[in-house]
This record gives sequence, C-alpha cells and structure tokens, in this order.
Amino acid sequence: MAGDERWWNDPELWVEAFAILNIGFLTFDIYLAHSVNGFRNRAEYIPLWFSATAPAVLLAALSQRRRRRMLWKILGQVVGWSAILVGLTGVILHLESRFFLERTLRSLTYSAPFAAPLAYTGLGFLLIMNRMVDADSMDWAKWILLFTLGGFIGNFVFSLADHAANGFFFAVEWVPVAASAVAIGFLCVPLVTQVSRVFIDVSAAVLLLEAGVGLWGFVLHTMGNLQGPSTHAFDNFIYGAPPMAPLLFPNLMLLGLIGLWQLRKKAGGGDAGGVEQGS
Repeated sequence: MAGDERWWNDPELWVEAFAILNIGFLTFDIYLAHSVNGFRNRAEYIPLWFSATAPAVLLAALSQRRRRRMLWKILGQVVGWSAILVGLTGVILHLESRFFLERTLRSLTYSAPFAAPLAYTGLGFLLIMNRMVDADSMDWAKWILLFTLGGFIGNFVFSLADHAANGFFFAVEWVPVAASAVAIGFLCVPLVTQVSRVFIDVSAAVLLLEAGVGLWGFVLHTMGNLQGPSTHAFDNFIYGAPPMAPLLFPNLMLLGLIGLWQLRKKAGGGDAGGVEQGS
C-alpha cells in the first residue's frame, strides 16, 4: 500500500539509516582512539578505512532498495560480513595488546578496550538481519531488541572496565553501570515472555532516561577534558575521558525505540493485553 511506503512507516529504512550513521560515526571515534599511539600498527587503519567507505556503499545500495532489492541485499550482506570480520579481528588484536601476555584482570582493564571492536560486529549482524527477516514481523522487532540488549551489555562492560581504571574515584561513575543494568533487565523481558503495551511504554520511558544518562556523561567527560592537564585541548580529548563513549546510551535508545515501536504495533487486546506471539 502507498501509505506503507512512507519513510515514517518504514522501520526497515530506520534501521538501515541507523547502521549507516553509526558506521560513519565510528570513523571519528576510531581516529581519536587510535591516535593515542599514533596508529603505530598499520592494522589500526583498517577500521578507519572501512568506516569511511562502507557508508558510501550502503547509501548506493539504499538507493536501489525499491527497484533492485536483490542488489540492496547483496551489497548489505557484503558490508555486514565485512563488519563482522573487522570487529572480531579487532577484539583479538586488542586482547593481544596486553591481556594475552599477562592474563590478569588488571591487564584486561588497562589494555586496549577489548570489546570496543564488537560495535562493528553488532552493526554487521544488524545489516544482515535487516535483509533476512521481514520487517513487518514480530521476529524482526525481537531481533532489534536483542541487538539493543547486546549493546547495553557491552555498555555495562565498558562502563565497569573504563571507570575501574581510576578505581571509581568519583561516585557518579557508578551511574552508567547501574543504568546499563536497568536497561538490560527491561530489555530481557520481551524476549522471554509476553508483555503488555503498558510494559512497552514503560520500557520506552526507561530508554529515554538512559539517553539522558548518556548526554549527562558526555557533558561530564567533555568538561573534564576541557579542564585537563595539557595546554592542548586535542591531547586532553585523546588521552583523557573518551567523550564519545557516553553517547552510546542515546544511540542505543534510538535502536531500542524502533524495536519497541514495532513490538507495540503487534500488541493486541488493549493496554492490558499481551503482545501477540508469532510473526
């Protein structure tokens, strides 16, 4: 139907745009992260080049989504599997930086962020899923929530490991850890049981609060870096608190709301009713 083709009623398009923007945004994040050692290892350029070129391929594929859907699927699969390979390879290389040499919890905390490259893996699986599962199905909505859940699990690990580096010197550093745990709890429920529209609405409100936590963290990280020890602000942002890390909260909020929106469309029986099972 013509109404179904409008962009605001096209969750498949929303997820595609989400993946494109996130892969492109990782270009800046990778540049900051790998500038710490001046890209000493040439392999560190691989995610930078990938993040800079993959969005162009995905945009070209997106322009053909209606007319040549098979081409859209093929190009998306290529980028998706490449992202998975980049992510898994990055995890191994990050762990080899120190953890595999010492094999201690301390080396895991103070080495390169071992889970950070999994952002590519998650986005790769998201692109592949968006081409293999009908966006109008219940399964699609649950896959989106599963990816959002995985993101918050990663956020929990990041927040715990990064803030453990300074022994949680400021009590407020526990906030993202607790916030991630709350999001994990809410997102698990729709994946294992039927939920009502009320629960979906409460979950959406929780995700909005999670976004607020992330924006607050961004402000705190930025303020800390602006007041850093170096006279060069750029050095403070490279070697100080990662300014982009807290923005993962509002980022995951967007993905989670897409899944909840689609899940709510499949809910039946009024506000007290449960979400229908099946596709």
